[in-house]
Amino acid sequence: MPFSLDQIASDTGRFAILAMDQRGTLRKMLNKAGQPAGDADMSSFKVDVIGALSSAATGVLTDVEYGVAAVRAANALAPGVGLLIASEWSPQREYHGEVVNEYDPARGPWFVADHGGVALKFLVRWRPDQLPGQSGPRRPSGDGGRNLAQETVDAVRAAVDACRAYGMPSVIEPLVARRPEDDPALVKQLVIRSAEVLAGLGPDLLKLEWPGDADGCERLTKVCGRVPWALLSSGVTYQSFVDRVLVAMDAGASGYIAGRAFWGEAVELTGAERRRFLRTTGLERITALNAAVAGRGRSWREVAGR
Repeated sequence: MPFSLDQIASDTGRFAILAMDQRGTLRKMLNKAGQPAGDADMSSFKVDVIGALSSAATGVLTDVEYGVAAVRAANALAPGVGLLIASEWSPQREYHGEVVNEYDPARGPWFVADHGGVALKFLVRWRPDQLPGQSGPRRPSGDGGRNLAQETVDAVRAAVDACRAYGMPSVIEPLVARRPEDDPALVKQLVIRSAEVLAGLGPDLLKLEWPGDADGCERLTKVCGRVPWALLSSGVTYQSFVDRVLVAMDAGASGYIAGRAFWGEAVELTGAERRRFLRTTGLERITALNAAVAGRGRSWREVAGR
């Protein structure tokens, strides 16, 4: 079967994707909650979440390190739900305290397909205002003054081009690196600029941060052009995420890709108690959100002109 975004979308072309690809973040959450956080514990958590919630999702995003094999072994993925696999390494290398975004061809679309995935997700953390010609703050110039923003664009281009050549959808997730002095207006501008630059590289789907308000969402839709976008949850509370998704979809988004808004509190629990929470509260949350957004947003096919 050819790869297509339809494999991680609803019949109407919208996305309700469960995100369970957290690695370093999940370990920190478990540690903070005083829960076991070894590799086996990470895998067990992912199995519990995906087993409880994937039936209500159009797709599931997870990782090869702790997710895929364990989920397959436990038969936790609901039938007919497409698997979106994280391509980026975790943790990512740093240079003078900033993330170095690198596309590894060894973790490209063939790698995703080999692990049963139907789409590749590539995460980057960056500052688009550090691109050549932009007026943003400059980073240290040691080691020849590497421009990490330009390297990020190059890495995303490589991932998108590799997926296009292979025939697999590329899902790009840009996160803007925050600075203490950044005010909300600047963050909004950076989120929109980030989407604009990376949409220009032609990915199949963008997984984007909340831009601050409805105006920001409308501007995201405009700058993304023929590239559909879905909203990520950024660890906000469930109700806050519901409110944001409704605004985003009314402004032209094609759905959401989210995790912690549904299962975040489960890190405080273990065993049967955790599974009970996920099968009740977690499942109720994702089901209710899907009902709330029914008929909203735009089909990815409409956006892409398919």
